[in-house]
Amino acid sequence: MREHFRHGKAELLKQFGESRATTLAATRLTKALTRQADNALAELWEHAAMPAGAALVAVGGYGRGELFPYSDVDVLVLVPAGPKLDAARAAVRHDEAPADSLRAAVEAFVLACWDVGLEIGSSVRSIDECVEQARNDVTVQTAMLESRWLCGSRRVFSEFRDATHAAMDPRAFLRAKQLEMRQRHVKYEDTPYSLEPNCKESPGGLRDLQVVIWVARAAGLGRNWSELAAKGLITPFEVSQLHKHEGALRLIRARLHLIAARREDRLVFDLQTAVADSFGYKATRVLRSSELLMHRYYWAAKAVTQLNQILMLNIEERISGSEEAPMRPIDEHFLDRSGNLEVVNDQLYSQHRQAILQTFLNYQRTPGIKDLSARTLRALYNARNLMDARFRRDPANREAFMQILKQPHGITHALRLMNATSVLGRYLSVFRRIVGRMQHDLFHVYTVDQHILMVVRNVRRFFIPEHAHEYPFCSQLASQWGEPWVLYVAALFHDVAKGRGGDHSKLGAKEARRFCRDHGIDAENAALIEFLVLHHLTMSHTAQKEDLSDVDVIQGFTKLVGDERHLTALYLLTVADIRGTSPKVWNGWKGKLLEDLYRATLRALGGGKPNLAADIESRKQEARQLLAWHSALPGSEEAVWKTLDLSYFARHDAADIAWHTRALWRHLKSTGPVVRARPSPVGEGLQVLVFSPDAPDLFARICGYFDSAGFSIQDAKIHTTRTGYALDTFQVVSTRIEAGDPAAYRDLISLVETQAAQALASTGPLPEPRPGRVSRRVRSFPVTPRVTLNPDERAQRWLLTVTASDRSGLLYGIARVLAQHQINLYLAKISTLGERVSDTFLVDGPALQRLRTQLQVESELLDAVAPT
Repeated sequence: MREHFRHGKAELLKQFGESRATTLAATRLTKALTRQADNALAELWEHAAMPAGAALVAVGGYGRGELFPYSDVDVLVLVPAGPKLDAARAAVRHDEAPADSLRAAVEAFVLACWDVGLEIGSSVRSIDECVEQARNDVTVQTAMLESRWLCGSRRVFSEFRDATHAAMDPRAFLRAKQLEMRQRHVKYEDTPYSLEPNCKESPGGLRDLQVVIWVARAAGLGRNWSELAAKGLITPFEVSQLHKHEGALRLIRARLHLIAARREDRLVFDLQTAVADSFGYKATRVLRSSELLMHRYYWAAKAVTQLNQILMLNIEERISGSEEAPMRPIDEHFLDRSGNLEVVNDQLYSQHRQAILQTFLNYQRTPGIKDLSARTLRALYNARNLMDARFRRDPANREAFMQILKQPHGITHALRLMNATSVLGRYLSVFRRIVGRMQHDLFHVYTVDQHILMVVRNVRRFFIPEHAHEYPFCSQLASQWGEPWVLYVAALFHDVAKGRGGDHSKLGAKEARRFCRDHGIDAENAALIEFLVLHHLTMSHTAQKEDLSDVDVIQGFTKLVGDERHLTALYLLTVADIRGTSPKVWNGWKGKLLEDLYRATLRALGGGKPNLAADIESRKQEARQLLAWHSALPGSEEAVWKTLDLSYFARHDAADIAWHTRALWRHLKSTGPVVRARPSPVGEGLQVLVFSPDAPDLFARICGYFDSAGFSIQDAKIHTTRTGYALDTFQVVSTRIEAGDPAAYRDLISLVETQAAQALASTGPLPEPRPGRVSRRVRSFPVTPRVTLNPDERAQRWLLTVTASDRSGLLYGIARVLAQHQINLYLAKISTLGERVSDTFLVDGPALQRLRTQLQVESELLDAVAPT
C-alpha cells in the first residue's frame, strides 16, 4: 500500500508539474489527491477491523475535498462514549493503557496511516464531546462544519451532523469568525500587498473566501457560491469573479507546494522566481518574471478582499435582520445605514456616473459615516467598467476629485478606500499601472501603490495637530503652508511611473504636468508639483551623500530650489517619502541631515552670501555657553581649539564641539587612544568619539571593532588635528538591541569605551574580514556591487562611491582595503536604505595617483563588497 500510495501521488504531482498552469489543472489535482487519500483511508479502516459503532470523518480542508500536495489529512474518529473512548485516545497518544479491541483497532489504524505515508492529524471523540468542544472552541466548530463521511457507520455520522448543527449559534459564530479574521489580518501585516504574502492566510488569501462559506453554512444560507447566489447574497457576475480569483490562488498554492516539496504557503523571495517560471512567465526588459507573478497574485488578492468585505457585510445584515432597518437620507443619491454610506438603488452609478466620486466626497463630509455599506461596495465593484475615458474627461468628475483632495478631513481614508474599490486606479489610469507593482530595491517594503498612499498619509499627518509630536519641525512648517493639496498631488505622482523603464522621476513629472493641465491647476502650483515629482530624490541624495559643510554644495542646492516655498515643499515630501519606504529606513540621523540641509539652504535663500567665518564664530560662542553650563572655566577650550582647523568647526555643530572639548582637554598629549561615548542626541544609538594618534589603519580598526561588537555605523565624521591626531565621531546603533530601548544603550557606554580603546591599541596586522551573513531578501534580489573613483570638483582629492547589498562586516572590508594601500580618509558618508548601502568617501594617497594601482584598489574593493 505504501509503494502504491507514494507512486500514485508522485504520478499526480508529475502530471501537474508538466501540465499548463491553469486553474482547472489545480482543481483536478486537489480532487485527485483527495480521492487517493479517501481510498487509502477506506482500505486501512477496513484492515483495522474497526467496530460497527465507529465512523471516520474528514474535517477541515480535507473535509472540503481540497487536498493540496503537502497539506495535512485531518480526520476525526467518532466512537461511542465511555471507557472504550479513553482507551482509543490512549492509542492515538501511544500511552500505556489497558488494551481492548477498540484501542487496538484505533492504534493499528493510526500507525498504518503513517506507515503508508498519510500525514494525518487525528482526534478521537464521541458525539457529545464534539458538541461540547465545538461550543468552547471556534476552530473545532469550523473544522466540524466541513465534515465529510469517509467510512464506518453512516448512522453515527448523521447523528454527529445533526448534533453539531443543532448546537450552532450563527450570530455567535459570525462574531467569532469576524474577530478571528481581524486578528489574522493583523498577524499578516493587515494588507494583501505584503512582499512575501501567505496565499492561504494573508488578507485576500484563500482563507478570506473560506470564512465567507463557513459563516454562510453556519447560518444555513448556502454551502457554495452557487447556493449563495440562489439566496440573493451574490450576483452571477460576482460568482464568476469568485471562481476566477479563487482558482488563481489555488493554482499558486498548488505550485508553491510542488516547487518547495513541502507544505509552504508563503510566496517567499526564494521561491517566487521558480514559481513564476513554472507558470511560464518570462522576464521583460524592466520586469522580472517574479514581478509578473506577484502582479497577478496582488490583483487576485485585491479582488478577494473586496468580495470578502461585500459578502461578510451582506451575511451579517441577513443574520442580524438589519436589512430592513430604517435609514436616514443624506441627499438624493445616498442614505445613512447605521453609520455606513448606502446608495439609494443598485443602478445609481449606471444612471448617474458622477455619483461614483460623490460617494467619497459624502464619505468625507457626512458626520457619523464610518464606512461604505455592502450595497455601496457591490455597486462600486460592478461599476468599474463605467469609469472609462469619457468618465475621466468629465469636468464634474475632475472637480469632484480635486474637492476630495481639498477636504479638511478624511483624505487618507478616502484615497485608501478609492484604491481598495478600484476607483482610484480607474479614475487615474496612470495609477492603475502601479497597483500591486513590487519594488525589488531592498528598502521598500510596500508595493508602489501602497507606498504612494503611505507617503500621502505621512504628508497629511504633518497638517494634523494630534500628530505634531511625531515630526515637530515638519508640523511647524506645515502649519504655515496654505495649500496642503499641492503636496498631496505631488505625493500621488512621485513614484507613479515606476516599472516602465527609464527615469521614473522624469516620466512621473510628465504625468503630473498632464494631470495639472487636465484639472485646471494654476500655473504656479502646477510648476511646483512638477518640480517636486522631478526632484523628489534630490534632497535625500544631497543630505546623505554630499558634504553639507561645503559651501558649494549648499549654493548648488539653493540654486536648484530657488525659493523658500520650493524648499519647504521638497523637504516635507522628502521626509514623508523616506518614512513611507519602510519602518526601518528612517532614523534620527537621517532626519538631522535633512534638517541641517534645510536650515543651511534657508539661510542661503535669505539673500546673504555664505559667510563661513561668521558661522564658525557663532558656533564657537554657542559652544562656550554650553561649556559654561558644564562648569568649564573661561578659556579652558583654547588648548583644544587651537589644534583644530576651520574644516572641523564647519562640519560639527556647537553641541558636538562642546562635548569634544570637555572630553579631550585633559588628553591632548595622550599616547594611546581615547574613546568616549554618549547616547545619540539625534535618535537611538550611541555617539562615539575616538581620539588617537593617526595611523593609516585606524579607521579600519574602528570599523572592525564596531562590527565584532554588533554595531552598525550610521555616520562617520573623520578629522585630523594639526598635531597629527585623529578626531573621529561615529553614530552607531546596535544590531542586538530592540528599537525603542534607550536605557540599553546607556548601559553599554562604559563597555564600548573600554573595549574600543583596547581594540585600537592593538598593533598587529588587520584580521581577515569575517564572512558576512546576508538576508533572504538580499540573496533573492542582490545588488550588483559598484565602485566608482573620481577626482572631486577641485581635483585635490578623490571621491569614492561604493554601492552593494548590506551585510555585517561590509564597511570593515572597505576600510581594510583602503588601509592596505595607505589611502587617507577625510570624509565618510554612510548611507543605508533598508538592505542596500551606498557609501561615499573623500580620500587621497599616493596609490591613487597611478592608474595601475587605482584599478587594483577598485578591483579589491569589488571583491571586498561582493556577496559571500
